Amino acid sequence: MQLFVNDLTVIDFSYLCKSRGIVGESWIVDVLLEGDLNEMSMVLDFGIVKKQIKAIIDEAVDHKLLLPTLEPSLTVSQSSDNQGHEFVDFNSGVGSYYLQSPECAFAKIATKVIDVPAVTKHLTAIIKQQLPANVQELTITLRPENIESDYYHYTHGLKLHDGNCQRIAHGHRSTIQIFENKKRSSILERQWCKRWQDIYIASECDRIERSQVQLSKQAFDNLTSDHHFFSYHAPQGRFDIAVPANILEVVDCDSTVELLADWIARQLKKQSSESHFKVIAFEGVGKGAIANV
Repeated sequence: MQLFVNDLTVIDFSYLCKSRGIVGESWIVDVLLEGDLNEMSMVLDFGIVKKQIKAIIDEAVDHKLLLPTLEPSLTVSQSSDNQGHEFVDFNSGVGSYYLQSPECAFAKIATKVIDVPAVTKHLTAIIKQQLPANVQELTITLRPENIESDYYHYTHGLKLHDGNCQRIAHGHRSTIQIFENKKRSSILERQWCKRWQDIYIASECDRIERSQVQLSKQAFDNLTSDHHFFSYHAPQGRFDIAVPANILEVVDCDSTVELLADWIARQLKKQSSESHFKVIAFEGVGKGAIANV
């Protein structure tokens, strides 16, 4: 007997990619269970699937930075500055990234490339350990949202958030809708999606000097004049990141989707002060914010 739950959850995360750097992503999760009926004539109670399995998936990868531990360009080490924190050093085709975060902000996956098969294998192994004996097979399907318009991938962190959004390198794959004088503009949407393709979005108020950042010795040996530094303390611990200028957008606000929608609208207004703009910014799948200026 088979039991399925489509659209069980959406995982929003970022991952390290040798060619693209840090990439924000959003995948929809479908689950298929196969096994014998239990004493309640069920393979597994839907409530358990929706609550327990979702919680396992969220704990494993959601709002984390996924690390391909078999990639030679990646180095992970224990922080020398904070207990329970780790340093991450990564060289990519677009630049080098250096981080310090609590260990819970990272998901280590034994692969050279973070992709759907690697994450599927990782999650399947974790979930199977916690399923009842009558469930013999588990099939997880990870899929991106079908977006017909332009979209972008962004990574950020929210220091004021008391949940996992506080992690300094988690992200989303998002679309955007921009209206100028009530008319939707595919040109403006394409421009912003190109501008924010694989971007890291930081808040100006979190900027610090090189002398203040906490990174590995290897990081300090390899920092360049192109790196910018950001750090904050949040309930889970201290977060630091060094990001090269070519993949960085610094905003004058926090990077909540509400304030990002407003920030984009304000930039558009600066360019065309006589026009009215409406920005519908998405944060991953099926949620977002609307700003009007």
